[in-house]
Amino acid sequence: MRVLLKLTLDCPPDAAWLAIRSPHVLGEVSAPLTGIRSLESGGFPEVWSEGDHRVAVSAFGILPLGEQIIGISFPSPPPGHDDVRMMRDSGSTSGWALSAVTFWQHTLTVAPAPGGKTLYRDQLVFEAGALTPLLWPVYWAFWQWRAIGMRRLARSWPRPK
Repeated sequence: MRVLLKLTLDCPPDAAWLAIRSPHVLGEVSAPLTGIRSLESGGFPEVWSEGDHRVAVSAFGILPLGEQIIGISFPSPPPGHDDVRMMRDSGSTSGWALSAVTFWQHTLTVAPAPGGKTLYRDQLVFEAGALTPLLWPVYWAFWQWRAIGMRRLARSWPRPK
């Protein structure tokens, strides 16, 4: 199943690119519906680096949902679109509710939009066997919540120098 957002953010692409690579921003746009806590010895990095990052996920910061490996990669842009930047999470899940998800691919894309703004695409493709159709509305609603947070925060993101 697929959930897709396509937004114009009121910030330059460089600011959006810095923001989507920030674990702090992930926490901000997910709260208060989900809490995300690093399980790495040094906590969250300042920005996501390529590789696996273990996190614990909870509903409303209270009810444990399980653990997730956020598996970060930075795919090359499509040919002829050198101004597009992509980050992908092809991680995995374990523990209680999250273990129902058997396939996870979350791709975030940033590109220039007119007026110095950013075209932001946020796509989740997931599978959870027979539960997939039941989980789709949950993920769809959560992605709408993320969109509200992204739009709200975009104006305040630091502009790269």
